[in-house]
Amino acid sequence: MKYTLISLSAITLLAACSQAENMADKAANKTQEVASDVAAKTTEMAKDGLQAAKDMTPGADLSALPSGIYKSEQGHTYVSFQYWHQDYSKPIIRWGETNATIELNADNPEESTLMVTIPSASIDTGVPDWDKHIKSADFFDVENFPTITFKSTDIDQAFLGGGSVTGDMTIKGVTKPVTFTGKVNKVGKHFRSGVDMFGISATGKLNRSDFGVDTYAPMAEEIDITIEAEFQKAE
Repeated sequence: MKYTLISLSAITLLAACSQAENMADKAANKTQEVASDVAAKTTEMAKDGLQAAKDMTPGADLSALPSGIYKSEQGHTYVSFQYWHQDYSKPIIRWGETNATIELNADNPEESTLMVTIPSASIDTGVPDWDKHIKSADFFDVENFPTITFKSTDIDQAFLGGGSVTGDMTIKGVTKPVTFTGKVNKVGKHFRSGVDMFGISATGKLNRSDFGVDTYAPMAEEIDITIEAEFQKAE
């Protein structure tokens, strides 16, 4: 009986040790998971912080450029827009051609002017059937309204090399004021030709039904516009 009690005690002790080891392993694994999660979140926060710092950094100084006419460089100019498709996804649609001209007053950039013309039919959704539909009278009606235009009415530099541009946007014959905010990324000279140039990033919003593009509204009513453009001094 004595030996039986000793054996039971030993078995109980071994079981307790095994359980303790399992608990220790689980605790170690959990600690490692938490540490990995913290490290990942810390890295993500650091990236967000760097991006936020970059976004807050004042833009390049346009006064470093000579005044004159600058035209968008087609190979590096992008105008795209996004909308929520029934809250499932946010498609990206762009126009394949954008013609923009800036009459730059380098001494006082706020007195500069901007004119943009986009051929409506150059819209590209990446889906042939959707291309056909979005060009129809249900949406942009490119046959009757072949161009989209934007003409600046006010340029406000909130800080060096950045600020907002407000202007008259015309879509399907309807003209409404739209404001874009952004900054000048860089000023300099083209690395091959030596032509003076600068690049901008800007964003804006509009309600599509304000311009008569109202099929299926109010779904996908708010449109987010993104602009990435490079301008070169005209010869």
